[in-house]
Amino acid sequence: MSTTSASARTDSLSRDALAVLQPGFRGTTTAPDWLLRRIDEGLASVALFGRNIERPEQVAALTGQLRAERGDLLVAIDEEGGDVTRLEVNEGSSFPGNLALGAVDDPDLTRAVAQEIGRRLAEVGVNLDWAPSADVNANPDNPVIGVRSFGADPKLVARHTAAYVEGMQAAGVATSVKHFPGHGDTAVDSHHDLPRIDADLNVLADRDLVPFRAAVAAGTKAVMSAHILVPALDPNRPATLSPEALHGLLRRPVADGGFGFDGLIISDAIEMKAISAAYGVERGTVLALAAGVDAICVGGGLADEDTVRRLRDALVQAVRAGELKEERLADAAARVRALADWARLDTRGAGSAGGSTSAVAAAPEVGLAAARRAVRVTAGPRATAPLTRPAYVAAFTPMASIAVGDDTPWGVAAELARLLPGTETEALNNARVTEHGVPETIAQVCAKAGERPIVAVVRDVHRHTWMTEALAALVAARPDTIVVEMGVPQAAPVGALHIATHGAARVCGRAAAEVITGG
Repeated sequence: MSTTSASARTDSLSRDALAVLQPGFRGTTTAPDWLLRRIDEGLASVALFGRNIERPEQVAALTGQLRAERGDLLVAIDEEGGDVTRLEVNEGSSFPGNLALGAVDDPDLTRAVAQEIGRRLAEVGVNLDWAPSADVNANPDNPVIGVRSFGADPKLVARHTAAYVEGMQAAGVATSVKHFPGHGDTAVDSHHDLPRIDADLNVLADRDLVPFRAAVAAGTKAVMSAHILVPALDPNRPATLSPEALHGLLRRPVADGGFGFDGLIISDAIEMKAISAAYGVERGTVLALAAGVDAICVGGGLADEDTVRRLRDALVQAVRAGELKEERLADAAARVRALADWARLDTRGAGSAGGSTSAVAAAPEVGLAAARRAVRVTAGPRATAPLTRPAYVAAFTPMASIAVGDDTPWGVAAELARLLPGTETEALNNARVTEHGVPETIAQVCAKAGERPIVAVVRDVHRHTWMTEALAALVAARPDTIVVEMGVPQAAPVGALHIATHGAARVCGRAAAEVITGG
């Protein structure tokens, strides 16, 4: 091979290796120089996280800056609505999230919510959403899915997943349905360790895989793989690294029992411990591409130029060493570019600088309407009239999952204070309850509340022993306590009034506050 030919091959490999990465960047709401340089060298996707977002105008300017380097750039985001929001990371989501939509069970509403989220994303120049979660919440103790799922019924999850795909893609934003082959029946968060699902193939087919078949049938442009071990599919490697799960099931023709999916396969974040702890990010990236992944999500934790360089070099070296077929890397890069071509905003209704000229009608209140419809109220034997005076809110606060993060506010207190000025709140967590004990903690709450009515806000109370015990003690001490469950309403209703919102987003808090005040 001549020097010129070798140089051209190296450049081609390098550009393809960059094309399959979907990296984030740290500490700035404008694009750093290194990122712009890598886009010029072949990077085809960039991911935005909450740290990159201040307000819509700033995001539009940022995506415009990125597309000045490459007009067909994929700009990805993890915007599920509900708990997992990036566009509204600092104030809480305008949309209630999947469990609320599943509780309403109106696919037209789900379609409308997804289309409005998509419209807002397109308006600021985002054209790929790592959503929705199509996981069937088969394990109510799941520490990472919960309200991110439409529910525990596979058919319900399937119809809402399909509606979400249709709604968002109608706005010109590609969906990446996750977490294939289903993260719902796990007791471990793959951010921290490798979950395992021991269901047999029949259970998988009748439960976990049903929504993904519906998503593919609805035309989803992308599917995100899960870092979970499913021995029925592959006893040795998690789905992200498994040829059997990806080539052997997701890509296999429908006539042969597969999904027949021909779109983009994206990995969940490659730096998550389920992959990085066992394989390292470089080796994990190579194995993922070899298994059938087309795009590597990275940047939630590792978000710097060195990471991009290391992953690019690992892929190039793997091709040269014969560990990764050159044709596989080229095919993956081609799939990324094909999706970028479909989602190119300046040919689908929104300007490449982020300014929207979309014909999709705005529906700004659809999220609040959905949140209101999702509320379920159970009146106890001491049910009280709507509150008309300031309350005292005791917010029982569990540790947030990495997927949700600590930055996004949640709860009822802010909305209740808006309706009932003078309302105060305090946060109670496991550490405080453990340190002081349940009786002393609850005595302190009652003393601070005084004569004011108490509103107890909980989240997945069934998963937290400390919360269950503290709530029971509070209701025993103050039977007129109003309880708002903002997680999965698995535990039996308690309190004078029990309000299940099926989500903890800002609009869920508003819907609950309206019930409490009769507003």
